[in-house]
Amino acid sequence: MTKSILRVIASTALAAGSVGVAVPAQAHATPEHRGDLLALTPVSDLTPAQVSGFLKGAGVDSVTVRYGVRGYRVTYRTITPQGVPTTATGLFVLPRDGRHGRVDLVADTHGTMVDRDYAPSVGEDYGRLSPYLHASAGRAVAAPDYLGLGKGPGRHPYMDTASSVSASLDMLRATRTAARELGRPLSGDVYGTGFSQGGQVAMALGKALSQGVDAHFRLKALAPVSGPYDLAGQEVPALFDGRVNDTSGVLYMSYWLTAQNRLHPLYKEPGEAFRAPYARIVDGLLDGTHTEEEILGALPGSVKDLLTPGFYERLQHPRGALLAAMRDNDHTCDWKPAVPVRLYTATGDTDVPIANTLSCVRQLAAHGKKAPVVDQGAVDHNGAFKKSGPQIVRLFDSVAGTA
Repeated sequence: MTKSILRVIASTALAAGSVGVAVPAQAHATPEHRGDLLALTPVSDLTPAQVSGFLKGAGVDSVTVRYGVRGYRVTYRTITPQGVPTTATGLFVLPRDGRHGRVDLVADTHGTMVDRDYAPSVGEDYGRLSPYLHASAGRAVAAPDYLGLGKGPGRHPYMDTASSVSASLDMLRATRTAARELGRPLSGDVYGTGFSQGGQVAMALGKALSQGVDAHFRLKALAPVSGPYDLAGQEVPALFDGRVNDTSGVLYMSYWLTAQNRLHPLYKEPGEAFRAPYARIVDGLLDGTHTEEEILGALPGSVKDLLTPGFYERLQHPRGALLAAMRDNDHTCDWKPAVPVRLYTATGDTDVPIANTLSCVRQLAAHGKKAPVVDQGAVDHNGAFKKSGPQIVRLFDSVAGTA
């Protein structure tokens, strides 16, 4: 895409409607073009007062809001879990601060989403709270939708950390181009955060950046919230001992099993894992076009009632492909960061119990990295995010020397 086209897209008034360019068939190019920017579409333009109102309406403290924000949907080239070229989308947000110099970047990875239209680049909803929070404090924000969410093709490979990291990394590359074309070039400094599923992705993305996966980006700090860092040791066992509430357990397990079965041989037929009549409908419910309410309304009230007795027993004593699918995602804290790391969680969280964060702390400590934990107390999963967000903004300000 030429610079002139990018400038036309970026300067189009939102009042005239969201404007972008169609991604041509040849956009599915070879892997060496990963991170190429294909389209940049304006999706939001908020004043400081509007940002504050949006955050307050969701129960998030807006004390750190200093600027308005402009948001863009970024369409870019990336790869599938199998390494096949594809495209993905994400939300790129810039502060309306009147400056023209280089700006730091926050890599902000979102939590579990089943509806593709709920993703940050599409829905003016929960997925934009953290991006707006950080952009209104003066940093650019790259918030990937991940594969198969937003306007990207295919199904979302839920909890496949490797592909979430590759899609997130390629989004950083695409936003580097977008920022330059918008006259707000990036400094190269990256601050990583993420919530729930995105907390795990943030740790893994931080590990990749710290290992020099792209010389244009320098990791400066990590501050994930309530990530499922230990599926085999904590998150899955918590489904059976009451630490994870039944409603969330049904959503997470049905999503995880159907997505992972496309990557690992967990079962040959849905009836091996899911009871009737759910075996017939569960995969279709999780195709990215249904809301949480629709999915949960069609499924039973507990994981025990969702799964066959045999598979329920297998999950309590996993081995083989089932254990491998869990452990493939359980190494995001298994390294030594050279930057400040602070982990946020809550004792009241019954979606991703605090034991996941404590496992991450132990893994980091085994490599010689001490990571402080901020326990937000008796609040629930979303409450942990809402309390942590403004605190993370202040942490990044401190690291950057702008506090």
